[in-house]
This record gives sequence, structure tokens and C-alpha cells, in this order.
Amino acid sequence: MHLGAVNSAAAAITAYAFDELPPDVLADWCRLRAAGSLYDSPYFDPRFAAAVHSVHGDVTVLAGPDVVFAVQCSARTARPVGWPGTDFQGPIVGPRSTFDPRAALSALGVAALPFDHLVDPGGHFTQYVDGIRRSPYVEIDGGLKGYRGRASKSGRANLAQAQRQARKLIDEYGELRFEPDSTDRDVLLRVIEMKRAQYRATGARDHFAAPGRRELLEVLLGIRDPDFSGVLSGVFAGDRIVAGHFGIRSASVLHWWFPVYDPEFRAYAPGWILMRELIASSMTTGVSRIDLGRGEDLYKRHVMTGHGDVAYGLVAGPGLRGVHKMQETVRSAIESSPVGSVARTVLRRHRSRSTRSVLRTERRPNWLSSRS
Repeated sequence: MHLGAVNSAAAAITAYAFDELPPDVLADWCRLRAAGSLYDSPYFDPRFAAAVHSVHGDVTVLAGPDVVFAVQCSARTARPVGWPGTDFQGPIVGPRSTFDPRAALSALGVAALPFDHLVDPGGHFTQYVDGIRRSPYVEIDGGLKGYRGRASKSGRANLAQAQRQARKLIDEYGELRFEPDSTDRDVLLRVIEMKRAQYRATGARDHFAAPGRRELLEVLLGIRDPDFSGVLSGVFAGDRIVAGHFGIRSASVLHWWFPVYDPEFRAYAPGWILMRELIASSMTTGVSRIDLGRGEDLYKRHVMTGHGDVAYGLVAGPGLRGVHKMQETVRSAIESSPVGSVARTVLRRHRSRSTRSVLRTERRPNWLSSRS
């Protein structure tokens, strides 16, 4: 059963509930993904969408000629599957695709589709892009020796420091143990607990406060397919987690998702110790690249060996796009000024109220009126 469809000479696209996805659409998804190296991130794997759907039950798949796009819809907005935790987003398109983002809105019966980590090799979203950000990665094929041959001077220096700090930790706390791929749920829950404490300490929004997000990691940890799985790694001093990380893997690509360390070990560069161990273990795990996700964090600039680009913006009609562009102009001015966090907080609240107001004034499609 499909949820909606748009057909025209330029585009033909159908929306399917994930659990009613036709086999030929799933086959197209796998075919298109395998044909393009830009889609080798685990976020583009249908098993990631399946995991999200198993927790939230609201994944919809748009399918058309040479295109597949997994999203989640809430009220009048569609978001890339896994939002806001996905560091790579967008439709998987082939060379013959004529995908039109506005047709996607029509097929879904929504007014807006925001994105903040968009991969768009075909340029289908160009008119809706507000800006581009770097998304760094670490090439680790060949283990430590291979990495050193590609790393920056600061990357090599930090790895050498991590080795020295690990020796100091051993001297003071006893033997260190590294587990590259644990399946221990208790360790996962401890990593999540530590990450939430980090959010509180830094004033960041708690990702795991929203329903289902912890459960999603548990579902992913339980997937042990040879070419797709959740990956839980940690450096331990006895039973204590010095540094831990939960990510997802597809074939030889590991996505760096939720790293954390125990603040008591801060002086020993625990994050770098963990990164060094992950790089060293690549000879046995088969990981050749670690995607770090968008961001200009200092450690990412040091450890990265290269980067791709991701886009942020909003697909919407003229009214909502106009409000959005005004907000982006104000946001850019604030970011480049010394006004600080207070003004940014006010802007976020204004953006939320303005968006809701515009959505209320846009006409609600008839097919939605009977849906719960």
C-alpha cells in the first residue's frame, strides 16, 4: 500500500510505509547504493532505516525512477530518516534520476523538508541549500603505519602522545584493555549514561532525552550482519570505561557517532587513546575509513586525513522559504558578532514560533485529514 504519489512528465514518485515496501523498491535501493561510493555510509543502508522504523514506526520511503529516499514525517514536516542523529542524509539517486524535492513534499503531503547533512551529487537540492559544511574522515587502511603516511603533522603528534599517555595510565591504573566490537548491553548503557553526563556538564542538548533514541542504539547493537552492524568500542582500566564509543558500520566504513570519556582520565588524552586503538585494530576489523561527521572540533581537524561536503537548508514553498531565509540572515549576523549565546537562544525560540505560524496558514492536503 502506498501513502501518496505524484506523477508528471518530469517526475514520478510514490511514498511507501517502510513495512509495506515492495521487494523491487528494496532491490532498487540496494542497487543504487552499491553503484555510488558517495552512499557507502551506513546511514544510507536500508538496515539503518529498518532499525529506526522498528523503534519509531514512522519511516516512509519515497521511490521513483532511479531514486530512493527514506524519511520520517511529523505533522507538516518530513525529515531525513534518523533525524537529528544522521550525519549523512538525502535521496540515493542514479545518473538518470530527475528527482524534484518539491514533488517529494507533494507525495508526502507535507510543507517542509529540512536537512543539515545533505549529500547531493546530482545537485537536485541546489536551490534549497543555505550553506555547505565540511564533513571530515580518517582513512585508516593499513593500520597505524598507513595512517601515519596520510596524517597531518598534528595527527601524528597526537597519536604519539596517546601512546605515551596510555603507558602512564598502565603505570598508574594497571593493565588497559581495548575492545573493538563489544556486544555487552551494560557497556552500551554505561556509554550512554556517560554521554548524557557530558551533555549536562557542557550545557548541550541531551540527545537521549527524546523517546526511542536509547532504544535505537540497543537495536543497532543487536544487528550483527557481516556488512552492517552497530559497533561498541571501549578502552578499559579494569572494569572502568576510560573512553567509549558507539557507532555504526557498513562494510569497511565506520561512522563515529557517540564518543565519550570518563572526566577523571581527562589528563591522559583518553579520546586519542581510543582513536589510536581503533586505527591500530583496523588490520583485523577490516575498517578502512572512519567518518567523523560534520563539525570543526579541534580533534577532528587534527586527526582527519580528508573531508567531503554536506549541505544544510530547507525544501519548502515560497512562504516558508521566505521566513527561513530571513532567519538564516539573522543567524549568520549573530554568529559573526560578539552578541553571544543569549541572542542565539532568542533566535531559536523565534524560529520555532515563526515556522509553526507559517505551517498553520498553509493548506492541509485532503488525504491527511483522515489520518491519525
